[in-house]
Amino acid sequence: MKNKLAVQIGKLNLKAPVLAASGTFGYGEEFADFFGLRQLGAIVTKTVTLRPRPGNLPPRTCEVPAGMLNSIGLENPGIEIFIKEKLPVLQKIGVPIIVSIAAETPEELVEIIKQLNETNIRAIELNLSCPNVKREKFIGLKPETLIAQHIPWTKIFVSSARKNTEKTLITKLSPNVTDITEIALAAETAGSDALALVNTLIGMAVDTEKRVPKLAAFTGGLSGPAIRPIAVRMVWETFRKIKIPIIGMGGIIDTPSALEFFLAGAAAVAVGTANFINPRVTAEIISGLKEYLRRHKLGSITDLTGGLKP
Repeated sequence: MKNKLAVQIGKLNLKAPVLAASGTFGYGEEFADFFGLRQLGAIVTKTVTLRPRPGNLPPRTCEVPAGMLNSIGLENPGIEIFIKEKLPVLQKIGVPIIVSIAAETPEELVEIIKQLNETNIRAIELNLSCPNVKREKFIGLKPETLIAQHIPWTKIFVSSARKNTEKTLITKLSPNVTDITEIALAAETAGSDALALVNTLIGMAVDTEKRVPKLAAFTGGLSGPAIRPIAVRMVWETFRKIKIPIIGMGGIIDTPSALEFFLAGAAAVAVGTANFINPRVTAEIISGLKEYLRRHKLGSITDLTGGLKP
């Protein structure tokens, strides 16, 4: 029987178009008691850097209306420990593992990729858009400027990755830009196989009684349903300008909100903040998509991509 939910992202064949987003699913084991993880299309890991990072000082998360703010600061054990200790645990799950990586320079990026080339992971997500870190190394931009806010540097990082691996490359872009389609085109031109849209918006919350910011870093990344209309709009705009697949994300909490992204142009979706509220949400969305296709007599989830009617 044909798998109506199957999609292809670069060289990556997914049996379902629903992914667990980076930084929201731990290393998979934490969710194993809630549903069969093999239902997932893929798991995107927490972002890994070349060397260990302690992350930002606490408090690093807080709730806000219709979402949350986080300023974790890419806390991770570094690529060597990740490959040795974390990756084997993830690979036992039995679904494709997409490793999210970040670097301060193209040289660091290449070093990380060369180590990942020695593993059997299926794809790499280039996180050029985390708003919760400041680069320590000078690469010609202000420390607070994201790589994904700068067209030339987006091209440099993506092309550096492309030249050094044959694995599927997914570039994760920032919504904190004037025109995301310009950055998307730069990533496509430089060799990215797909795009992940969008990362978090920069936000801030204040404790008015204590007169202090609710995050130690003052600002953080806003995620959850609060950003969904912006994310859907950016997927729609980008879909009309590029030819590579889009993985949509930003405030997906159920099947209807996932369908918004497919209709706007996404080939797949990634679920993030909702995992903290409902650990079964990804499985529920997969079931919901199957029912939607049955009810509307559609042959494949791919029939929905960009299917918005005027």
